[in-house]
Amino acid sequence: MPISANNTNRKSWLEVPANSDFPIQNIPFGVFLTKENVVTVGTRIGDFAIDLGALQQLNYFEGIELTDDMFMQDTLNDFISDGKKTWRLVRNRIADIFDEKNPTLRDNSNHRDIVIFKMEDVEMQLPVLIGDYTDFYSSREHATNVGKMFRDPENALLPNWLHIPVGYHGRSSTIIPSGIPVHRPMGQTLPNGESTPVFGPSRSVDFELETAFITTDANIMGENIPVYEAEDYIFGMVLLNDWSARDIQKWEYVPLGPFLSKNFATSISPWIVTMDALEPFRTKGPKQNPAPLPYLQLKGKNSFDINLEVAITPENGTPNVISNSNFKYMYWNMSQQLAHHTSNGCRVNSGDMMGSGTISGPTPDSFGSMLELTWGGKNPIQLNDGTERKFINDGDTVTMKGFCKNNEVRLGFGEVSSQLLPPFVRK
Repeated sequence: MPISANNTNRKSWLEVPANSDFPIQNIPFGVFLTKENVVTVGTRIGDFAIDLGALQQLNYFEGIELTDDMFMQDTLNDFISDGKKTWRLVRNRIADIFDEKNPTLRDNSNHRDIVIFKMEDVEMQLPVLIGDYTDFYSSREHATNVGKMFRDPENALLPNWLHIPVGYHGRSSTIIPSGIPVHRPMGQTLPNGESTPVFGPSRSVDFELETAFITTDANIMGENIPVYEAEDYIFGMVLLNDWSARDIQKWEYVPLGPFLSKNFATSISPWIVTMDALEPFRTKGPKQNPAPLPYLQLKGKNSFDINLEVAITPENGTPNVISNSNFKYMYWNMSQQLAHHTSNGCRVNSGDMMGSGTISGPTPDSFGSMLELTWGGKNPIQLNDGTERKFINDGDTVTMKGFCKNNEVRLGFGEVSSQLLPPFVRK
């Protein structure tokens, strides 16, 4: 089935600002709350939120097999469970409805009033009920930098890193949408030169520049997903800030890896950009040497050219862009990650989220964390207000943006933006 929604000649009868992340060729999916306190599944074109539940009730999806309440829910899980054919049919239909040449909704003011909202009048929600969350560690540059700082600089990569997409299971209960603030975590740390740990606020709160992919129901328990089929089970992608407490992490990560240093908060962008929308931006990833084992081998363009940016905005200050990176730098791609994840028969469900791991590029200005950008705090970053940052201060807002662009179209993810607050105080 062709992806007619990707037609670069198509224009919408809704106004789309220049360089918008949400032209009619994007059509992401999310969940929002209206002024009337109605939660609905929706999409976005320009600065307009579109109520897909209302569109369904008004029979705009006639001919597509959907359950009666598919879009009148507070998560996308059921829609995602329907699979790739349904996703493509619905996205193609939405593109057709909002095409400037289609008068059906355009010229029906009563329907438009029910279906279309200004973005400023809605409140974005978490788009899926996330049952399980896995975070990978798939940037060679990031893993090398961290290995140099935390372990032996001469053997920065552990022996397994070039053979498997390393990952760990995170905590889905603290995944939040953009705009929700995060409290500085409390935890155990071992002060320099001491042999006894202390308990208190983390002094080294960091961001991690990541993306994440959302899966559909991929397999039954015991079944593996072949690497060449894996992408069929990926619905789409979001931006992800995997907040980290580096001092807590340094003390706790041996022998089982991250725990409380990572699970206090993970922020994601609210619009899921589909794999169909990203299709024009395929590119090759880094050459893998040594060659992966056969179950992870994949030829062709299996990565995506996604420009990424991180900014820090001090309280009452202005944004400071501190990192510019790209998803295409990732050593292990999403298909390899999902194939490896299920290689032992692990079940993957609709709405599961898989973080890419920190995305760092080959140059210092493309590193994806303060840990790397300041080299563990040794080289503070100076902001435009004259202050310095080794890590994130209380009151700072971290904002991540991502977009794809070629000669014909530009589309993006919007942003994931969250402010760091002081530790939570029980009243």
